[in-house]
Amino acid sequence: MEINSISYIIDTLFAIFAMVLIIFMVPGFAMLEAGLVRTKNVTAVLTINTLIYCVASMAFLLIGYSIAFGDFGSDTMSKWAAFMFQMAFVGKVVNIMSGGVSERAKIIPLTIFTVIMAAIIYPLIVNVTWGTNILKGTFLELNMYDLAGSTVIHSTGGWALLAAILIIGSRHGRYTKDGAIRVIPASNVPLVTLGALILWIGWFGFNGGSVGSIASKENADAVALTIMNTNTAGLSGAIMVSIIMYLKYKKLDLTMILNGALGGLVAITAGPDLYDIHTPIIIGAIGGALVVFAVTFFDKLKIDDPVGALSVHLVNGIWGTLAVGIFASNGNDITLLGQVKGIIVVGMFAFICSYIVLFIINKIIPLRATHDEEVQGLDVEECGLEAYPEFKRAF
Repeated sequence: MEINSISYIIDTLFAIFAMVLIIFMVPGFAMLEAGLVRTKNVTAVLTINTLIYCVASMAFLLIGYSIAFGDFGSDTMSKWAAFMFQMAFVGKVVNIMSGGVSERAKIIPLTIFTVIMAAIIYPLIVNVTWGTNILKGTFLELNMYDLAGSTVIHSTGGWALLAAILIIGSRHGRYTKDGAIRVIPASNVPLVTLGALILWIGWFGFNGGSVGSIASKENADAVALTIMNTNTAGLSGAIMVSIIMYLKYKKLDLTMILNGALGGLVAITAGPDLYDIHTPIIIGAIGGALVVFAVTFFDKLKIDDPVGALSVHLVNGIWGTLAVGIFASNGNDITLLGQVKGIIVVGMFAFICSYIVLFIINKIIPLRATHDEEVQGLDVEECGLEAYPEFKRAF
């Protein structure tokens, strides 16, 4: 067997394995969100997560992939493996959004938005960053380095979430008339922990697979370094949040610690292949700290995000992309200005398009559940099936 054939087989297997790890993030998001919402909304959360994977993947298969990359083609691995790897990413954009609007957003309009995001909005963003680049040669052409999507995926999902929250508002009773914040505790902390740790494992395929090849010594080293740096940033984010929470409140809030780890993972996603083994400690620690302060910031603005997705994905997607320009701009074509330009162009496009689409959908099919439906819980109203039928609800 020729060397090229062996490389082709190895890289095909590698892409499929990475794809499986990324798809493993689907139950990760589902468990994380199910644990953070109240029991009366758990089935609805699990349903929308399931539909996002199914609908987004199908829309990307039929329409989105061609917009992003052109025809199905690959010289280094099976074109079907290359497609499946990219397909695995698309649902994550809406997964980021779905958790942040949970407990008051209806399933059908969110599913319709998923189709449009997966078929058009996200593929256009991929086109100008990773794909065939319709902006090439124009003043808007991007020179942003974003290996696995701190901006392309995480910030895009975060901007879509912000647009949705601005349209539908906060949960009933979350903010009182006198400006106080009503704490709505997580319903199942073990599920939150399971979901976050599954996401952490899935990130190794998310970032490691984005290197693109493992079939040579150099590429194998690049993949291993990428995965190592990814893990390091997650560790650092969790540790930093633990320190901040204990110094500030004398409490170790597990949900915040887990979000700190996820914030570090988002922050490293733009350039884990570019750093030495120590830089991810700094990037992840800053990412964790940003989660703590961003959660408070968004609450002060009365932007209700039950799972902290804006703090984890939007804020750290921006930070991670900037970090590449700060820490990895020597001796290559990467510049801080190029990173900033990418953040702004992608952010404006993602937010404006998402807001327009969600606004139109909301006029046709209301995004938000009625007050009575929200009080009753979306499990009964949307699914006719309660996740915990024997539990007595507190509120």
